Amino acid sequence: VQLQVYGGGFAQPGGSLRLSCAASGYSFWSYGMGWFRQAPGKEREFVAGITWNGGSTMYDDSVKGRFTISRDNAKNTVYLQMNSLKPEDSAIYYCASDKVPVRAVIGTHDYGVWGKGTLVTVSS
Repeated sequence: VQLQVYGGGFAQPGGSLRLSCAASGYSFWSYGMGWFRQAPGKEREFVAGITWNGGSTMYDDSVKGRFTISRDNAKNTVYLQMNSLKPEDSAIYYCASDKVPVRAVIGTHDYGVWGKGTLVTVSS
């Protein structure tokens, strides 16, 4: 089971980045997915989540209206489109898979498999 994250990097305030998380080794299509981030000196926090079929999403208030989570089950990939980036969005971003398959809702906890993070830096 592996989650590989792509797409981190540098952006100016107001800019955009798109993260991808490619899954392998399990039935990706049946598990909800989440994005988390951890800034230096802070605890890891939930950013966004999506159910196994993409039917429901959830966002932290800090990113609502700016970030969009989506998935392509045919490509075993979940995405995080980040627009209107702010310096406080700078962090290492991780993707994770829900522990329980085919859940009707996605939450901020109970994730089992984690990918290695990718660094996002927002600065002028």
